Order: sequence, then structure tokens, then C-alpha cells
Amino acid sequence: MRLRGAAQRHTAVVLFLLGHVAHASLGDRLPDFRDCVQVCKDANCGDDPTPIPLHRRLLLWDCPSECDYTCQHIVTDKRLARDPPYMQPVYQFHGKWPFYRFLGMQEPFSVIFSLFNFLAHDWGLAQLRDKLPTSYPLRKYYMMFGYFGLASWVFSMLFHTRDFAVTEKLDYFGAGASVLYGLYFAPIRVFRLDRPEPVKQSLLRMWTFVCILLYTLHVLYLTLWSWDYTYNMAANVAVGVVQNVLWSVFSYTQYKKVGRTWAMWPGLIVAWIIMAMSLELLDFAPWKGVVDAHSLWHLGTVVPTVWWYK
Repeated sequence: MRLRGAAQRHTAVVLFLLGHVAHASLGDRLPDFRDCVQVCKDANCGDDPTPIPLHRRLLLWDCPSECDYTCQHIVTDKRLARDPPYMQPVYQFHGKWPFYRFLGMQEPFSVIFSLFNFLAHDWGLAQLRDKLPTSYPLRKYYMMFGYFGLASWVFSMLFHTRDFAVTEKLDYFGAGASVLYGLYFAPIRVFRLDRPEPVKQSLLRMWTFVCILLYTLHVLYLTLWSWDYTYNMAANVAVGVVQNVLWSVFSYTQYKKVGRTWAMWPGLIVAWIIMAMSLELLDFAPWKGVVDAHSLWHLGTVVPTVWWYK
């Protein structure tokens, strides 16, 4: 009995840690949508299922997900045809807008704009390798900035191509790591913690430990406590604001010191990124079913990334 009780307690703990409450979007609860999906499955997903093109099967589209996608657009088109858009708003399904896919990609423009960001970091890394000597003490920190950027945009492309639990986690954790590395790097550059003085080296070790701890707690919270989009966004914005303040102050003091316009570049880049970030707060249904605020936010970070490496 004691062993059985212990096993039950362990099972309950595991279920608590792995489980989380799923909140359906308003579109998911529409009777028209649910009926459409059920009818589609009954007609197409039986013993002789409707064939799915190879390029979609390679991206793991199956019969139920094909029905889900098709019914999202059937229901949305019917609602918009019945009344003007402002009378029948476009609803989200499963927490996402009903995008038109392309070559099996769920959010094609977010994928394309994420690729642009990946290429911007790849170009920047090539510039660093070519122009910075290996003896330069900040070189490794610049390079790591690029590698974190490459990884986060690869995960972004995967997630916007196909939204699964694993691709969503990779996108969240990759973006969080990239943003936090930006905060980690900022004081190292601003206060030159890379220099060999004992005090600065002690501060560097302490700062490294703090950032690793913060990221670990962030991942643990999302994984074990609550998969919370609002918290994740707030955490990334807070980290971004802190590093943006650091760079803005640094930019201003450099400009006062040297009196050259180029010294203000970090501050101008920060201002650009903040304006682009505001698109995340102005979410709207995708224009023509393909371009939404989130994809435009990805587009808005391409130029400042190239400018930053320059």
C-alpha cells in the first residue's frame, strides 16, 4: 500500500509538471467551425483518406490538420461575406490568425522575414571574422551575439513554418536566449568588463552567473509552471528595455566625448527597434490573409541588425 501511494503521488506530480491548461481561441468555439471539422474528417479521413500532396506531408500535414486549416478559411470567408469586416471580425483559431499557407508554410511572410534576419546575422558574422583580429578582447562577445541571433532566427523559421509544441518551445527559448544575451553583452561593452583587472573579472563572473540563473529560471517557469505568452512577452520586453537604456546612455556619453555623429548610432538603432517592437502591441488580422503585425515586426528588425554590425 505504501509503495502504491508513493507511485500515485509521483504520477500526480509528473502530470502536474507536464500538464497545463489549454485556452481555446474564440474561433475554436464557433459551432460552424466545429461542425465543419467533424464533417471534413468523416468525409476525408476514413479508411480511404483523401491524398495529401508530398510537400505538405513532408511538413507533417495530416488529414485532421488539413481539415482544421480548410475549415478555418471556410468559416472566416463565410463570416466576411455575410457582413462587412467591422461587423464580422476575423477570429483567431488555436491562438493564431487564419493565414493562407504557401508550400505548406503556415505563416509564409514570417518565415521569409525571419530568413532575412538570419541572413543579416550571417553577413554580420562574416564582417566580424574578416575585420576584427582574433586578439581583440571583445571579438568573442560580438561573435556570440551573432551565433545567438542565427539560432533564434532558425527556430523562428521552424515555428512559423509549422506550429507544434516543440517548435513553439524552441522559438520562445531561442528568442529569450538571444534577447538575454543582448543584455549580458551590453554591460560588458559599456563598462569594459572584458579587461583583465581583478575587479572587472570578478564582476564579469558574477554577471555571467546572474544571466545564466535568470535564463534557467525563465525556462523552468515556462516549462514547469505556466506556458504563458503574456509573461514571455513581458519578460523579453523588460530585458530589451534595460539593455536599450544602457545603449542609449552609452551612445549619448560617447557622442558628448567625441562629438561625432556615428557615436549616436546605437541610440538611433535602439529607437528604431522600439518603434518596430510597437507592432507587437498593435496586432491585427493578416492583410490578404498573409501579412500581420508580427511578420512586420520581423521585417522591421532586419535593417537595424545590419546597421548594428556596421
